[in-house]
Amino acid sequence: MDELCEITSSKRIFAADYVSEGVPFYRGREITEKYKGNLDVSTELFITEEKFSEIERKFGAPKSGDLLLTSVGTLGSVYVVKPSDRFYFKDGNLTWFRNFQELDSRFLYYWLGSPQGKAELQKATIGSSQSAFTIVLLKGMEMELPPLPVQRRIAGILSAYDELMENSQRRIRLLEAMARALYREWFVHFRFPGHEKRPRVASPLGDIPQGWEVRTVKDVATVTYGFPFASKKFNTDGIGTPVIRIRDILDASINTFTDEEADPKYHIKNGDILVGMDGDFHMCIWSSGHAFQNQRVAKFESNGEIGNYHLFLALELPIQTWNKSIVGTTVAHLGDMHIKTIQIAWPPAKILAKAREILEPMSEQIIMLKRRVQNLRRTRDLLLPRLLSGQVNLTTN
Repeated sequence: MDELCEITSSKRIFAADYVSEGVPFYRGREITEKYKGNLDVSTELFITEEKFSEIERKFGAPKSGDLLLTSVGTLGSVYVVKPSDRFYFKDGNLTWFRNFQELDSRFLYYWLGSPQGKAELQKATIGSSQSAFTIVLLKGMEMELPPLPVQRRIAGILSAYDELMENSQRRIRLLEAMARALYREWFVHFRFPGHEKRPRVASPLGDIPQGWEVRTVKDVATVTYGFPFASKKFNTDGIGTPVIRIRDILDASINTFTDEEADPKYHIKNGDILVGMDGDFHMCIWSSGHAFQNQRVAKFESNGEIGNYHLFLALELPIQTWNKSIVGTTVAHLGDMHIKTIQIAWPPAKILAKAREILEPMSEQIIMLKRRVQNLRRTRDLLLPRLLSGQVNLTTN
């Protein structure tokens, strides 16, 4: 690999250099989010424009076409820098591939995700308690390299799938933003159709429109806590039924399977609301088909009075608030005692029905788009080894 590009890391940045705004400073976490297809990443750290300009002038900064690889903890997330990107990154967490010679960085991106690439990355791994890649071992990776025009043709075919996925993700983000805006307008600020005729009255949630009630989430939904499946029966070979753990909630992935049976109440279907009860309390409306619900994953199902997406939006704010305030010994924990206290401003049936009429089609479209993304990713991943091995005939004209 060191015959094909320069493999290095960044200039060290110290904690004292972090500021509240400026040029984004990425760690492995942010690159992993980009690798998973997130259009926005949860940037928490920044450095000043002056610091970035100084580093860029003296040592260089990531530019379009460079490739970054997560190299500690969560290994193997890969990102090719885009023309619009402007950021710096943490040394040690990420490895920087740049100055390519007869190697297309997009081709390298896909190759690193192939069986051959993963095998080479495994050879570059050290550590038992915390795995890591070393620059020395990464430089020694070997690959079968087709001519540059063929590399570009392969990368072009595969990137077409990525572009379709990005388009769907943009549509998902737009629909989610519209739904949240409507929810805030009607059920937080109480500016629903006809609100002018409804004076406010006192309630446990503060002033709410006259004729509205306050109900708890357990009054309007069934909450099921996951089953403690035996981890020794888990497999990653696709044998049995998928088991959804907290880590699977955000990207709706299916990586773990079991042949153990579970009571029907632990079955997950598309449209179910899942909440992780440890860590960051991640939430999603499930879209990846039939699965089992593992322990520490809570499932919320509407009793039919409230629309499913309406219920999801009503849960978001209190759970996100708790994420910042509930602290266990080493990690935040969400329990039944917290869920019991969630209260919902409950409107008359006419407003509930109107909200359902608007929100549920949005939810159905979001689930459809997420399924499309999953199918595109699956097709791309099946095509990848065939393209790299030459099984698919390519023309370079």
